[in-house]
Order: sequence, then C-alpha cells, then structure tokens
Amino acid sequence: MKFEDVYLSSLGAFVPGLVTTEQAVEKGWYDADTRKASGLESVAIADSLSAPEMAVLAAEVAIRRSGHGPEDFGALFHSSAYHQGPDGWSPAHYILRNTLNTPITALEIKQGCQGMLSSLAFSAHRLACDPRNSAVLLTAADNYSAPLIDRWTTSRLSIFGDGAAAAVVSRTGGFAKLLSIGTHSSPAMESLHRGSEPIFPPAVTVGRALDYEERVKFWMDEWSKGNTPPIAHPGEVLQIALDEALDDAGITADEITRVCHPSATLDALRDQFLDPIGFTLEHGIWEHTKKVGHISAADVFIGLEHLWSTRQVGPGDKVMLFTGSPGFEAGVAILEIVAEPDA
Repeated sequence: MKFEDVYLSSLGAFVPGLVTTEQAVEKGWYDADTRKASGLESVAIADSLSAPEMAVLAAEVAIRRSGHGPEDFGALFHSSAYHQGPDGWSPAHYILRNTLNTPITALEIKQGCQGMLSSLAFSAHRLACDPRNSAVLLTAADNYSAPLIDRWTTSRLSIFGDGAAAAVVSRTGGFAKLLSIGTHSSPAMESLHRGSEPIFPPAVTVGRALDYEERVKFWMDEWSKGNTPPIAHPGEVLQIALDEALDDAGITADEITRVCHPSATLDALRDQFLDPIGFTLEHGIWEHTKKVGHISAADVFIGLEHLWSTRQVGPGDKVMLFTGSPGFEAGVAILEIVAEPDA
C-alpha cells in the first residue's frame, strides 16, 4: 500500500521502571543460562498500573506534541495483545474519555504485536475517506503483571514488558511521512500458536495460564511422531511484506537507514528476522530493545520514539518498522523522517 500526504505528527511513550534480568535470576524468576544466551539486560514492569492508564499517559504526550486540537480527530484506534480490564468493557473509550473526550469512534484492534502497525494503515485509509477530520489517534498498551502469565517463561523468544505507545497520524504534516505499508500472512501457521489447546472455553475463563512454550512442545512432539507442523520461516513471510513495502515506496533496501524491530532474544532477533531480510544489529535498535522487553503492539513505536528523540535519525532518513503477529502475519511500514525533534 502506497500512501500520499499521510504523516506521523507526533509520538508518545510510557515505559515504567526496569527490573534487570540479573535481579530476576537472583529471585529465581529467570534461568541463569537462558539469561546469558538471551543478551537481554532488563525489562519494563508496571506492577498494578493498568494498560489503558499507561495508554492515556502516552497519548497525552503525543497529543500535546502534535499541535492538533480534539476537534481535529476523527477516530481513536487502540491495540493490545493481552487483557485490558473488565470483560464487556471498552478500553478504547476509556482512553478516549481521558484524552480527547470527544464523541468520535473508538475501537480496539486485537492483532497481537502487529496491531498498532495495522492501525497506522487503517488510520491512513480513514483520513483518505474523511475530509472532515485531519487526525487519528493511535494507542497501544499492555501490562503482563497478571496472575495467569509469567513474563519470564511464557516464551523463550522474548521477555514480556509493560508499557504504552501513542501516535497522532495526520494529513497536515509531521516529523515523518508514511511512504508505504506491506503485509503478508501464512494462515496455515495459525495452529502453531494454538498447539493442542482447545478453542472453547477460552483459557482465561477456566484459569489456564498463557504458555507458548507448552504449545511449542506439543508441535515438537508431533514432529517427532512424523506429523510435520504447518510451518514457514517467519523471515520468509517478513521478506514478502518488505518487498511489497519497498516496491510501493519506490526505494531499495539499501536506502533504509534504521530498522525498528520488536524486542526479542539476540538469537531469535537475528535468526528469525534480521538475517533473513539482510539487515544487521547495527541497523536495528537492539541497544534499546534489550533493556525494555517485548511491549507487544507498542514495541516498534516506542523504538521509533527512542530513535527520533535521541536524534539517531534525521530529515531524509528512511526508517523501516516491522512486526509479526500470530497467524502468522508480518507487517512492514516505511517512513521518511522530515523534521528534527524540538529542543
């Protein structure tokens, strides 16, 4: 998808206090050998501060930086990967009420870690079709300090972090121009994230913890029995999304200055994502992601805010954002930085 005259007007981020992986080993939460191999140094933990409350804090910063007033906004899209609050309740409208407080549509996009990137595409479509409003507010937040999840052991590929990101998408300008978004999915892989777990009743309703490693073990056992899992390499799926985004943006991969990627262990980041698409750690934001943990849908936007606010990118630089989600689906957004941060 190629876009014209769509900008990121501003970003906001909220990252709570960090707990080091060394502390986690001392507490018995994290295995020492796993820690050494992971390369991960710390993770952001919010304790009892809810995801929607963190989203409000990030959104307040983004709105203030954007220069847009509440009357400019036509929609709010909130993304999450984990439970946000009471069943039958709208976290998106909670965020709306406590930020813009205007009678616009607010909805939650549940696409795992890719939700906020997809929200960026939806907001661009919205702005193209709605001449009455010039901005859309995006938020994403999660808090994994919940009883039915262990952030340290749920997945061997990452440690789940808490936090929030917000972005204002605008027709009238901003610090980054959206050039394109590419996506690709491999729907046969949906069962990899399901394993042997029944679809009904939902796990949380019967007190079953989220455990990706249990699902991995199920498929490893099946493989040993000669039942090949429906698998494709995540990097291959990502490459197809990247090719689409590059083609629509009218650029080549060597014109990408920096890459905003999800937080993952060092081996997973290299083997599953960066190496297959031909990018190095130096292109990425490893020095940032190894400190905050995997903050689901907010990950790469927190990373972009870090890159831009610390002046690691500037006008003329092309920045790639990529994410993946259960399904398996990969998404790539390509931006051109057009402004420096304010002093």
